[in-house]
Amino acid sequence: MKQKVVERFLKYVSFDTTSNSQCENCPSSEGQRVLAKYIVEELKTMGVDDVSLDENSYIMATLKGNTDGVDTIGFISHLDTIEDVSGKDIKPRIIENYDGKDIVLNEALNVITYVKDSPELEEFKGDDLIVTDGTTLLGSDDKAGIAEIVTAIEYLINHPEIKHGDIKIGFTPDEEIGRGADLFDVEKFGAKYAYTLDGGIVGELECENFNAANATITIHGRNVHPGSAKNKMVNAIHIAAEISEMFPADERPETTEGYEGFWHLNSIGGNVENVSMAYIIRDHCKEKFENRKSIMIENIEKINKKYDNRVELDLKDSYYNMKEKIEPVMFIVDIAKEAMEELGIKPRLVPVRGGTDGARLSFNGLPCPNIFTGGLNFHGKNECIPVSSMEKATKLIVRIAEKYAERV
Repeated sequence: MKQKVVERFLKYVSFDTTSNSQCENCPSSEGQRVLAKYIVEELKTMGVDDVSLDENSYIMATLKGNTDGVDTIGFISHLDTIEDVSGKDIKPRIIENYDGKDIVLNEALNVITYVKDSPELEEFKGDDLIVTDGTTLLGSDDKAGIAEIVTAIEYLINHPEIKHGDIKIGFTPDEEIGRGADLFDVEKFGAKYAYTLDGGIVGELECENFNAANATITIHGRNVHPGSAKNKMVNAIHIAAEISEMFPADERPETTEGYEGFWHLNSIGGNVENVSMAYIIRDHCKEKFENRKSIMIENIEKINKKYDNRVELDLKDSYYNMKEKIEPVMFIVDIAKEAMEELGIKPRLVPVRGGTDGARLSFNGLPCPNIFTGGLNFHGKNECIPVSSMEKATKLIVRIAEKYAERV
């Protein structure tokens, strides 16, 4: 199992599947389509039933059960990687028997993973560790999840003595740009409950996430020659700076953790005449989330009163906390937790400081908590994954499937 999941992962990361938020097509990048076709053929060769690939590169498949009366469950991961860091020409390497010290990824570029910045690495001293060469991300978010699911399904095929019901497999495009659940057909998928494999460190189990909104602020200034600008120029850049200062510095991503929400100025661009600011708003608590949106609206109203209505705000909700949809069926979280404990994995029940496909799918009628892939330092050149964590995630999938059969 260990060798298989590693081989698959290393093959999958050879595909450049960087999603593109500026592209309106689905998938947003051709690499996702290429990887999807590869996985479909792999599943068919393994003997998986009902393998389908639609025009938008959503993969769905079924491993038929060998036990009657078992709830149909699903496992879901995503094809794409984040666009902020290159996912092209990934050159992974395996550090055998990791010594627990700082890792020099690229001496020429001075890219180093410092243990002081990633203290969780100390847990994996003595393990084999897959790392980058310091020029790209690794792709464990979420190709590790795909490799783990496919390997678990292959294991179940090769071990028919393990009892399980029907198991659905779903791989989605464009999760990293917030579109993974957009065209996911829950009815076609056919699972009663599902799990995304999109979490981080071994043991992570998540059934609550941020409520999320996106805000675009457009500022219209007035440019005048600097030499004659007194009482005439309205500098949109200065207005943008003023808006930024209206949100508390201790309520930003870099100053918050756990259940603490934030406003995040994600990007800004422009000149004296026009500036565009992109904010994201996040909070686990629905009441606090609504309050954060209200504060933003009030702040823009204040700025417009001061600067004669030169600012436009476009504020839209993105997704909501899955907790309210998971709580009525909390036993699906308990099953995953018990399965971890039975495998000697310490569960880490933590709130997702982000969103998953599962959050939106939960609101679309498919309760879908999130479990670990084992990856660390997602979305950056310091991304890595312990081989033992991948093996544990694969075993967890098998054990969860088995436990549903034991409930009959």
